[in-house]
Amino acid sequence: MSFVNSFSKQLYAMMRTTALVLAGGRGSRLRDLTDIRAKPAVHFGGKFRIIDFALSNCLNSGIRKMGVLTQYKSDSLLSHIQDGWTFLNNNHMGEFVRVLPAQQRIDEVHWYQGTADAVYQNLDIIRAYGTEYVLVLSGDHIYRMNYSVMLMDHIRSLCPCSVACIEVPRGEASAFGCMQIDEEGLVTDFIEKPENPPAVPGNPEATLISMGIYFFEAAFLKEILEEDHQDPASSHDFGKDIIPKLVKRRLVHAHNFEMSCVRNRSKQQLCYWKDVGTIDSFWSANLDLTREHPDLDIYDTMWPIWTNATQLPPVKFIRDDNDNKSVSVNSVISAGCVVFGSEILNSVLFVSVRVDPECHLDQVVIFPLAFINRGCRIRRAIIEKKCEIPPGLEIGYDPEKDSRYFYVSPSGVTLVTRAMLERMKKDHPELFAGCARKEVGKLWPLLPDIHCLH
Repeated sequence: MSFVNSFSKQLYAMMRTTALVLAGGRGSRLRDLTDIRAKPAVHFGGKFRIIDFALSNCLNSGIRKMGVLTQYKSDSLLSHIQDGWTFLNNNHMGEFVRVLPAQQRIDEVHWYQGTADAVYQNLDIIRAYGTEYVLVLSGDHIYRMNYSVMLMDHIRSLCPCSVACIEVPRGEASAFGCMQIDEEGLVTDFIEKPENPPAVPGNPEATLISMGIYFFEAAFLKEILEEDHQDPASSHDFGKDIIPKLVKRRLVHAHNFEMSCVRNRSKQQLCYWKDVGTIDSFWSANLDLTREHPDLDIYDTMWPIWTNATQLPPVKFIRDDNDNKSVSVNSVISAGCVVFGSEILNSVLFVSVRVDPECHLDQVVIFPLAFINRGCRIRRAIIEKKCEIPPGLEIGYDPEKDSRYFYVSPSGVTLVTRAMLERMKKDHPELFAGCARKEVGKLWPLLPDIHCLH
């Protein structure tokens, strides 16, 4: 009987929860990948967008009321959500994914001024759905998490605010909000992006950080956001302003990600959470998927990652005109790809990529609709959507040469975009004379233009 009562309470709490996904950031550390799209809309893992992980976690957790707060270059994000996330039952079950762009709802001067202000400008929507609990999420992290577990932990804590936390290597913690907690799980200190992150007691090599996942009592959130809105010294940000203020009042509970992490079916892997905010972290997170047993299991049918999936033919490997076989080792090759007599190692190819004969690709992430012409050698690189790499080009072997036209990251990952290739073409038109498309960025005729232009 107690189990039934506990389940009923959890079900009721989930039905009274609204999730707000913060998806309006510029993501400038991803450089050219966010020139035409918001960071949550960046492609990831062969067929997904980054935001699909937060939305899928909500759906799989039983939280079916979701608002996506957008602002910066949101066209492709809007298209992705409208095309791929309209299957929820709004009419009969009250389920939805609503896009909430910055609309100057409070006045006619300001757009969203910060993460807290973005939520403040949508408080009327929270009230409209009789919300008791508000889940505030970042839309640009990769992980699998059961938010219902965190919700019940939040309710048991009797605190009006809970923050999900995870330990990371201390040398990486400066990019996050760092926390210290007491024996009862109460947050005693919170420092946003400190130069010298505090160590976890007993483990000098690790720091406890905020994952940017918050549960609030709805009435309390309304009160604290209205207070923050009246503060002219505030930057109206959860990490910089709201959470530190609440910590000083001893009102923040720390939720350990170990409790709610959705692990692989083998249960042996570590809890996986990654901020893919830089070129290096984005590249490495994609390549994580090529391992035999990756910590992030996108093949787990019990916790699927939902997305907008266009109907495409299966991947195809073909011998080339010299009877050379196509070889793929430890790679993720998505639907619609065609590979002619080339070698692909430890790489992720998104949908509808074509690789012509005699190419060698190693540790390469290739976005949709890219075309790799004959004889290219590419390693440790990211190739943007619709790029056409000219025949025989080498990328990733000479950083100094690559940096003349492409971006080379601190760890030596080369980013290639269409704009970069256009600049190269102006200086070296002879390199592009053998291109199959004849024009950089023009779709090769055998494939449809899927999803949207961004």
